[in-house]
Amino acid sequence: MLVTSALPYANGPIHLGHMLEHIQSDIFVRFQRAVGNNVYYVCADDCHGTPVMIKAGQMGITPEELILQVGKEHKQDFDDFLINYDNYYRTHSEENRIFSQSIYKKLRDKGFITTKTISQLYDPEKNMFLPDRFVKGTCPKCGAPDQYGDNCEVCSATYNPTDLKNPYSTISGATPVLKESLHYFFDLPKFKDFLHDYINSGVLPKEMANKLEEWFAQGLKDWDISRDAPYFGFEIPDAENKYFYVWLDAPIGYMASFKNFCDKNGIDFDAFWNKDSDKELYHFIGKDILYFHSLFWPATLKGSDHRLPTGIFVHGYVTVNGAKMSKSKGTFIKASTYLKHLKPECLRYYFASKMNNQAVDLDLALDDFVAKVNSDIVGKVVNLASRTAGFINKRFNGMLADKPNDPALMEKFAAAMPEIKQAYDCRNYSDAVRAIMSLADEANRYIDAMAPWVIAKQEGQDEKLQAVCTDGINCFKALITYLSPILPEVYLKAKELLNDKLEFNNAASPLLGHQINKFTPLFTRIDTKDIEAMIEDSKKDLAAAKTSVTTPKAEEKTNAFEPLADEISIDDFAKVDLRVATIVKAEEVPEARKLLRLEVDLGFEKRQVFAGIKHAYTDVSKLIGRKVVVVANLKPRQMKFGLSQGMVTAAGPGGTEVFLLSVDDGAKNGDRIH
Repeated sequence: MLVTSALPYANGPIHLGHMLEHIQSDIFVRFQRAVGNNVYYVCADDCHGTPVMIKAGQMGITPEELILQVGKEHKQDFDDFLINYDNYYRTHSEENRIFSQSIYKKLRDKGFITTKTISQLYDPEKNMFLPDRFVKGTCPKCGAPDQYGDNCEVCSATYNPTDLKNPYSTISGATPVLKESLHYFFDLPKFKDFLHDYINSGVLPKEMANKLEEWFAQGLKDWDISRDAPYFGFEIPDAENKYFYVWLDAPIGYMASFKNFCDKNGIDFDAFWNKDSDKELYHFIGKDILYFHSLFWPATLKGSDHRLPTGIFVHGYVTVNGAKMSKSKGTFIKASTYLKHLKPECLRYYFASKMNNQAVDLDLALDDFVAKVNSDIVGKVVNLASRTAGFINKRFNGMLADKPNDPALMEKFAAAMPEIKQAYDCRNYSDAVRAIMSLADEANRYIDAMAPWVIAKQEGQDEKLQAVCTDGINCFKALITYLSPILPEVYLKAKELLNDKLEFNNAASPLLGHQINKFTPLFTRIDTKDIEAMIEDSKKDLAAAKTSVTTPKAEEKTNAFEPLADEISIDDFAKVDLRVATIVKAEEVPEARKLLRLEVDLGFEKRQVFAGIKHAYTDVSKLIGRKVVVVANLKPRQMKFGLSQGMVTAAGPGGTEVFLLSVDDGAKNGDRIH
């Protein structure tokens, strides 16, 4: 099989949010290899696009220099976290250029590419068209300043960049002008029936397939795959000054990275990517890029006569202490900052203990993190070896007994293997960890009951002492072998200690009459001071980043508070009907970066409201049952996601700093606020 992880973008560092996915895929690959499957595992940096081009310009280097520098940093972080890629490459490569242009030409020649002239905002100082995220201005709906070109973080309105009041380019600060340009589009609607069948074939988790039904309900649209010069990317064949949009060539980077690996190792690339391939192909991705991988990517593969992914595994986001990672709180933690203070296997184990095959967010609760790692890895697993290996080394010259004291003990470990294998294979790592730790508890209860430290003091009990400690060593052998996909470094140290290959399929086969080596410490406890130091270092990272980055118009924003709006009369205010409501349902809008879909109970009726609070409330389940203040007489607005029938009120500047307004407990749904 071929396994890939989503490509990190080449304009910033790897953080713990990234590491969730790469740890998840690495555990899967290590398990598959441990049970005898032949697996190739590749990834790459996503190198193209306007942000990379702009950042390189700010740094005074070329985009090529930037991506090489960032690529080395990314690869080092993954290596240090024990992510065992066969090949880590980059999308800005000759292999990717050839594949991207070849796939485009096949799509074009089959009639799947069309052109049309569109109007876009243009920066007259930088002489470039501006993506939506590089335009800011005053929201045309609520008047909030400094809102992005596609969506208001204050009132949740969506609009076109051309609708902004007082727009400016975030690159130069200049006022953009409207300019026409010919763009190239991929005819996605032609693949509607194929895609609908494909995503419901089991390739995606059921809840993800259900989310994509919303796209089909709204109607698939042509996909703009071109960008105008200047742009860092690949040129479109036979189209002067036109470049492939980054999301056209990014997933093709999976093919390019594997091709680069195949050429260096004599592997048949076509056997994996031919449309008739019998190999398995699995993508690990985050839920934020679901529609690129489950709609655009399969359609381009189908249209260009390539094979389709066997499975697309989708995960959620990482939160820290129940909230979105925060730079100001020091919980936006870079991988390199983490590694200055803590072992990679601590995070690998904690993530695995919380991870399943659903696209739910995973919370890194730091107190729980410390307690779980210290209790499980140190207290239950490693301590089992330290409690018994010492006796074997000192009293029996490292030789294990010829027979166990309790043969039934290892039978329990062997009986658990199918359950553990099934959990790993289905990516329900939390179930695997739970089963393994249940065995660890069983083993420790056995050692506590047998008390080898007491037997060691008794005359004529050497044979029993050796047999009991041999049982303990064999329990440790099974436990660490079962945990090997999660704890690869501890596993290697255990192989040295036990003088054995520690094969997964023979995890519960006891070592008897076998020579082991001298015990040395295998793992150390986490000190809470290390956590505190990591948080402080993360805050320093933020301070350093702030001093090195400037944005247009930043010097103009001297007042931290938004200016007051124009005065109104009491009659004006009376027109706004504010009502108490309870949120009874909350869910993400996959195709919107900032919106949540809420269902609110106003007492007299229930309504649907779209709110731009996704970044501030990543765990939507915590919104259920919350009383909020709703603008109840706001004219309903038809959005592309559905009808919004009101507005929830909130305070704060936007983004992660949004705080829903609430009322005292005595207020009832439908009560008017005066």
